[in-house]
Amino acid sequence: MNGLGASARRIGEGLLVVACIVAMASQGTAVAAPNVDHASTSYLVRTEEADDVAMTAFVHSAAMDRTIPLKILRSPDRTAPSPTLYLLNGAGGGIDGMDWYTQTDVVSFFADKNVNVVTPVGGAYSYYTDWQHDDPVLGRNKWETFLTRELPPLLDELLKTNGRNVIAGISMAATSVLNLAAHNPGLFRAVGSYSGCASTTDPLGRAYVKTVASLALGTDVRNMWGPDGDPDWIRNDAVLNAEKLRGTALYISNGSGKAGASDTLDGTNPNGPGFVLLNQMVVGGAIEVATGDCTRRLKSALEKLDIPAHFELRDRGTHSWGYWQDDLHNSWPMFVRALAG
Repeated sequence: MNGLGASARRIGEGLLVVACIVAMASQGTAVAAPNVDHASTSYLVRTEEADDVAMTAFVHSAAMDRTIPLKILRSPDRTAPSPTLYLLNGAGGGIDGMDWYTQTDVVSFFADKNVNVVTPVGGAYSYYTDWQHDDPVLGRNKWETFLTRELPPLLDELLKTNGRNVIAGISMAATSVLNLAAHNPGLFRAVGSYSGCASTTDPLGRAYVKTVASLALGTDVRNMWGPDGDPDWIRNDAVLNAEKLRGTALYISNGSGKAGASDTLDGTNPNGPGFVLLNQMVVGGAIEVATGDCTRRLKSALEKLDIPAHFELRDRGTHSWGYWQDDLHNSWPMFVRALAG
């Protein structure tokens, strides 16, 4: 979603929130995967290496019956197995030009850090969850199955990892990472949830989730977790299921919605820097106010259960990449401690 298309959809998201409250392939060396029984098994299709660190792996998901590209930064030190950071994009799934690689310093930041960074490309508007039914627009979504059952053993083999994982995500995926950790105890030692809505069953939280999913115009959100009141909505509410996060290191952040240090003219959008800044401050501000309400609900739930968590609640900041880059930097020391423990 570059240019006006991206802005229009993002404006649509913001207005609905207010009302309710690629092809991509690296030009490197291609390596084919070994032969496997493809009938009912997920498998590595091929890899494309851009350099000694950056690569793209193409993994076929048996659950979704499609091949998912994964952008990977390999640990610079391969003399011993390294851990893995699953780093998820937002609502556009990284196919809209808005992703960790184009919007942040993720490549240079991890250049000297002994961790494998893995980012799936795809999953737009899916909440990286297992949908109950195939959708006429989004097709078959079994992202939780893919990310927690199909993918880890393949990555462990491909990257020769030590089996220790952490996970982080922004916006839509900030909801997902909490649920992925809660549903799969022990798989992720730490979670970074940046500007997400953890509450999916209260009226405002449910409206927010439906708004994001429905940005895939024509999709039927009921295909995701069913109608209101379906047990899947409760299962995917991290506020109601906060107890399941006990023992996981948690870094949770949100801004106030007021313009802050990262809300500046950058001149990188063809519609002009002024257009981008206005969109970021008005629409991004409204979205951050909405996710802030969800974040405070999660904070209260965790405190009542005496579950430790680091909350970065900024008095300024909109729903935008500059703040999420800061969050990734700031949460990294917590991730290091969790991966070492």
